[in-house]
Amino acid sequence: MSAEHERTATAGSVPRVESESRVESASKAESIPRVESASKAESIPRVESASKAESVPQEKISSLAAQIMRLAHDELLMHLRFFDMALARLEVKERKAIGCMAADGRVCYYDPVYVLKCYQEEPKLVIRTYLHMLLHCIFFHGFRYDKLDGEKWDLAADIAVEKVILDLRLAGVSLEEDSEAERKLRILEEDIGALTAERIYRYFRQNSLTADEEQELRRLFVRDVHSLWKPAEQLEVTQEQWKKISERIKADLKSFTRNKGGTESLEKNLEETTRDRYDYGEILRKFTVAGEDITVNDDEFDYVYYTYGLEHYGNLPLIEPLEYREINKVREFVIAIDTSASCRGAVVRAFLKKTYSILKGSENFFHKVNVHIIQCDNEVRSDTKITNDDDFDKFMRYGKLTGFGATDFRPVFEYIERLRGQNEFEDLKGMIYFTDGYGIYPERMPDYKVIFAFLDEDENRSPVPAWSMKVVLESDELEEAENEHQAG
Repeated sequence: MSAEHERTATAGSVPRVESESRVESASKAESIPRVESASKAESIPRVESASKAESVPQEKISSLAAQIMRLAHDELLMHLRFFDMALARLEVKERKAIGCMAADGRVCYYDPVYVLKCYQEEPKLVIRTYLHMLLHCIFFHGFRYDKLDGEKWDLAADIAVEKVILDLRLAGVSLEEDSEAERKLRILEEDIGALTAERIYRYFRQNSLTADEEQELRRLFVRDVHSLWKPAEQLEVTQEQWKKISERIKADLKSFTRNKGGTESLEKNLEETTRDRYDYGEILRKFTVAGEDITVNDDEFDYVYYTYGLEHYGNLPLIEPLEYREINKVREFVIAIDTSASCRGAVVRAFLKKTYSILKGSENFFHKVNVHIIQCDNEVRSDTKITNDDDFDKFMRYGKLTGFGATDFRPVFEYIERLRGQNEFEDLKGMIYFTDGYGIYPERMPDYKVIFAFLDEDENRSPVPAWSMKVVLESDELEEAENEHQAG
């Protein structure tokens, strides 16, 4: 097993079996509450004590653990029929001596001794952990692991899935400490709102936890180990496959849970999971126009005659390469920045740097361009004209954000019309308006493309006009672009 697979959770996160005969510490063992009896418990012979596990043949341990995992699967399928495709997608396999349960998006691995120990102390804990891991897969939590702060994302994802489980109110997965967990979730909801992993992660990025706070959250919400989570391209099951399953679950919820409560958290997480992610570079290509750029046109250049001339006449090629080639690149567009009180500082600069890094590539940018960066709150505050890379660099180094009043989108549109009347643009293709979305939209449709770019999803925003496009940018992606820019 690789070193990555051997990595275990941080202390206090998952009750772990170090060997076949003992639990890592008494404090962790106490976090798994005991029950006197449970449904189906009689069908599984119990290991009377952990020390006696050594005397039980390994084949017997494996057989009992496999039976427990099948019961957990059947219990979930019986009560959560809309998870049928997800349960079928996630294989269950034994992996000895890992001391935990873990999933990689394709397989749920379990240590048979760990499963028996958990089942002996609390039969519901095995089903709870199985459901916990299944929800991680349904919500794609393992597919973005390499792009985020791992420890914060681990905890945020665990809290999100436990919130969903608690809201489902399934008797077969309830634990003694759930009431304490629910109290903590109510406190988090007051600060965060809907508890999706993405929202919780952003909250943790902005509000550092103390060591005691983090330890308490891990004790209440961590069930599995995330050491098998990898970059998406290394996983055998693709995110697209799980997205199809998640979309099916989202559709099935309406029929399976009609007139029933408890699925609001599940629906919120599915909305976050299945919503479209945008390729910002692809969006910028909507502003490209055909034009001639100074570059060799390989499609129309015949190397046979060219090399023939070089071979027979020295440095005299028979055919010169064509200097001009018609290609689609960005020539003219507007970047409007909402500098109202809610869109300020590092977030705006990160957006500009991300835009700049995409445009900077030679495949997207003409050598000479006409880009206007307009800052506006309830009126236009500044307009910076960019004609080349040097202008952009100077703006990013020395430009200042101004405004910070209320938001009104209409002044920017009116200002652009005045610029067009002054022949400032030859062929304006569009505008990107970066904003929080809380402003007054113009009623008239302009004759150029308009994209409203928002930071993170917000269900309270008013819909954008039908003639415009809406793009939601992830705050963590902007932060990543900012870090890359500083590193460069």
